[in-house]
Amino acid sequence: MAAQLVKRGSLRYLTAQPADAPIMLAAGDAEANDIGVVLRSLTAPVPRLVQVRASGDDGRLIARQAATIEPGAKGAELRLAMPGELRNRMTRIEIEGDQSAGSVLLIDERWRRRPVGIVAAPNAKGQPLLGENYYLERALGPFTELRRGSATDLLRRELAVLVFADTGPDSPAEEAAVGKWIEAGGLLLRFAGPHLAEQGDQLLPVRLRHGGGRTIGGALSWEQPAKLAPFTPESQFAGLAIPGDVTVSRQVLAEPDLDLAAKTWARLVDGTPLVTAERRGRGWIVLVHTTANADWSNLALSGLFVEMLRRIETMSQGVTEAGEEALAPIETLDGFGRLQRAPPTARPIPAAEIATAIASPRHPPGFYGTADARRALNLSAGVPELKPIEGLPPETQNENFTAGREIDLRPPLLTAALLIAMADLLIAYGLRGLLRRRPARLAAVLLPALLSVPFAARADDSFVVQAASELRLAYVRTGSPETDAVSRAGLVGLTATLNRRTAVETAEPLAVEIESDELIFFPLLYWPVVSSQGAPSPKAVERINRYLDTGGTILFDTRDANDQTPGPVGGAVSSAQRLRRLVAGIKMPPLVPIPPDHVLTKSFYLMHDFPGRWNVGTLWVEPVEDRVNDGVSSVIVGANDWAGAWAIDAQGRAALAVVPGGEPQREMAMRFGINLVMYVLTGNYKSDQVHVPAILERLGQ
Repeated sequence: MAAQLVKRGSLRYLTAQPADAPIMLAAGDAEANDIGVVLRSLTAPVPRLVQVRASGDDGRLIARQAATIEPGAKGAELRLAMPGELRNRMTRIEIEGDQSAGSVLLIDERWRRRPVGIVAAPNAKGQPLLGENYYLERALGPFTELRRGSATDLLRRELAVLVFADTGPDSPAEEAAVGKWIEAGGLLLRFAGPHLAEQGDQLLPVRLRHGGGRTIGGALSWEQPAKLAPFTPESQFAGLAIPGDVTVSRQVLAEPDLDLAAKTWARLVDGTPLVTAERRGRGWIVLVHTTANADWSNLALSGLFVEMLRRIETMSQGVTEAGEEALAPIETLDGFGRLQRAPPTARPIPAAEIATAIASPRHPPGFYGTADARRALNLSAGVPELKPIEGLPPETQNENFTAGREIDLRPPLLTAALLIAMADLLIAYGLRGLLRRRPARLAAVLLPALLSVPFAARADDSFVVQAASELRLAYVRTGSPETDAVSRAGLVGLTATLNRRTAVETAEPLAVEIESDELIFFPLLYWPVVSSQGAPSPKAVERINRYLDTGGTILFDTRDANDQTPGPVGGAVSSAQRLRRLVAGIKMPPLVPIPPDHVLTKSFYLMHDFPGRWNVGTLWVEPVEDRVNDGVSSVIVGANDWAGAWAIDAQGRAALAVVPGGEPQREMAMRFGINLVMYVLTGNYKSDQVHVPAILERLGQ
């Protein structure tokens, strides 16, 4: 394609700087004790330090780990150490500051280590290899979280599988508790042994053959040990390869019943059941008709034993059952790595193919299945290695990405239009012969028009008169013309909507110079954070602190959708550093994520989130009490670029795109702006409504 393009004109190939090359996050060993991830990148001449974070469904941080990609390396490996319970809450791993679908790794049930409780059994003293649980613990350990103790103690915590190895409930009360747990969705796994026939409980999937006094006399023995028969397609173990050296020398027999065949998952070559199971309520009872150690069989010494236990474990609570049904898309990632509602073009994936599926336009990366049983499809599954584009024609111009710059064409175009209009006027006068007759009158008409152009934008009133005469919103001049233009357009759009929808009457917004202008006239100050703006002077800091102490509110907007904690405990990212440098010396109060019942969520509209041009940042407010500043936070910090969402052009149309929600998100951003202004103006008015019943009762109504 490049060769064809070169023939038709000049070709430029734009790429990122080597130190800013894209990084992809891929899955490591999901069965390891620690979470393993792989960072894939193009080679760079300098080391690259990245922060990898793991978070849960609610967005809370679970783990953070730094990794370094060495110069010339194509990636790095990283392990996130965390307890099993935290690991089971994790749903997402991502690279901080890198907003792309490739830098996100979605986590599903296959990564989670389900809690498995093994009921303690008496082991042979000094002979651990003969213990009932020795092989069980080593087979289940790599992919589960093992817990040991009595059944009563184990059931006090969340548990996916409970294992009895030749034991059973110690009392009728414990048997009832285990039965109730199974009915609620638990999985009970039992193994036969010399003591199983002595148990009188009902926690078995089939009736066992009775011997004298319900002893092991019903066990079957052979002169030659029996081998396992191939697993049927209906079996939970279907597809597993059976080693030829696995044999069973003794087992507990099941009584023949009409439904015995339907309950059998594994058989010996003579047809006798080796593994049986029964559904009880929402849970399962599974019985292996031989021991969990090597006394009656060498099954526990084989790899088949591990695979069988893993198949059984996948049936426990919270683990997706892989069937033949199609998994419908639930949520998918957009290009910025944000989960959103699946688009109509996304198609379901057969459950049997989800493990090998590759992301595509028909199957975008995201979660598939149901809300209770989700399977993750990640972009990195189909990209084993990042490779640079090579072999471009020699005529190609190689360039790096650079920040674009807007050129305001309105002044020269308007001036040109004015000159053309005047030339047209002169031509019209000339054709009518007026230039020869009334040159003085013509000069009297044109001269004021020409002289008025440079002074048209000059304000008639001073700053103080404008600020004090009417209610106005204000924004801080940052020194960046582009940023200041967006701030003004945003507050103009918010002011127009505020006047149209509410009883508040506000005039056009004003720009303030922190170093020289008085701030006390404005109830709300919008302050966009830019890299070129330095720390304010001591005089400006004093003015800002006086403004905050006397009831003013400042909305700091880092505009980069970076979800980091502001203040001294913030992450080491550029936006947080810029904000800390900007507020140096200012009496910044402690900030917390906005609580769900905050007044800002209901001051005019009922809202749960606060999007702007972006919709991923956290809103931080001051945890003030109602008796302080009427319950209004003096500082609000966010990163969603609200002015960009509010901004309108001269025709009243939206000026900037809003992603990923489009116009519905812009409407929610406008509602947040209205809520913010009403919150600043009315204080704790909405929170005082909780006292309405008491007031009405006092009034006799």
